Amino acid sequence: MLLEKHDQEFIRKKNRMLVFNSIQQHHPISRTDIAKLSGMSAATVGRVVADLIELGLVKETDQISGGVGRKATMLELDLESIMTVGVEVDRNLTKAALVDLSGRIIVEKQQLIDQNEKQLDNLIDAIVRLVAEMAAEQGIPHSKFIGAGVGLPGIIDSEQGVVVFSAQLGWRNVPFAERLEARLNMPVVLDNDLKVKALGESSFRSLDVIPAETVENITALVSVGSGLGAALIMDQKIYRGSRNIAGEIGHSIIDPNGKLCECGKRGCLQTYITDLALLQEANQIREVSNLQELFRYMEQGEPWARSIIDRACSYIAITINNVVCTYNPNSIILTGKFIEEHPGMFEAVNLKLQEFIGEHFSGSFEMFRSKLGERSVMIGAAKLVLQQQIDYGLIHKS
Repeated sequence: MLLEKHDQEFIRKKNRMLVFNSIQQHHPISRTDIAKLSGMSAATVGRVVADLIELGLVKETDQISGGVGRKATMLELDLESIMTVGVEVDRNLTKAALVDLSGRIIVEKQQLIDQNEKQLDNLIDAIVRLVAEMAAEQGIPHSKFIGAGVGLPGIIDSEQGVVVFSAQLGWRNVPFAERLEARLNMPVVLDNDLKVKALGESSFRSLDVIPAETVENITALVSVGSGLGAALIMDQKIYRGSRNIAGEIGHSIIDPNGKLCECGKRGCLQTYITDLALLQEANQIREVSNLQELFRYMEQGEPWARSIIDRACSYIAITINNVVCTYNPNSIILTGKFIEEHPGMFEAVNLKLQEFIGEHFSGSFEMFRSKLGERSVMIGAAKLVLQQQIDYGLIHKS
């Protein structure tokens, strides 16, 4: 009986988010069209829509003719009902945005964080100040905010809101969510930056590329830059693993006798394709200070630079193949500095992928560039707050 109740609750939350996402992406939309788009029954859609209207997230608009027969009552998001805050904390930069129900950033601000300003209190002061300034500029009262989501690099205990370890920030066991929540005076949700980035990106793709009859909607995000990581979104939910560290593919071993990794093991995948790894290899030939320089040498026809980039593309393609073989996703989002700082790298990796992808998996997924770019972590963090509030019915009209 307990298991059955749990299953019913899971399905209820899943249906609620699916209907909300349908309205978010395709409004104005009728209940009938939501049912067609989602594959849910008309009765189920009707019940979920009633819940969303009760929560103050959705409203009915003017009736329009659906052609022959009865007019259809269209549904819209109630964009003025609530607001969320999305925050990205990086090594030297903090960004914050106010995000509406449609996932649109209303306003955003950022602040550089000096090396000596990484103390927790200074960072929290900066976030509180940015949020207060944006709210005042837009004339948004505090009562409109349902919470703030924060994405930052590292291993995160999302349930407790604790940064277990972040090499970039130099933190261990920091109760970040609790401290920020006390200052912002609103609920705070904390998670790994790649996970919320994947959630943000997947929110704006799922219903456009996944047929309603598909058993599971799985999106994998692979990021290559200063680090190598992945994140998995299953039916619009972050897949976390037992300790919220699922997706640490950078530390999968491909050569036990390979290069020494910062984690203490040898042959980790990230020792071959991160920015640092590529620059270390390049500097054996010529002094190269950043990726742009390496790309420039490649474009000038330097064979050593082309060889380094070509091998990196091969390793990225192998990584994608391994993700596809393990999780069989519907779509893959390829992102990170390596991909985004040179227009030809996405196509180069896609071409390499054809050499490594297995026959049975060929054509089973689509691969995309990042759609939200530098805003994806903020939008995904805000989405995570909204998702949790909708799941538990905590939102009420002010």
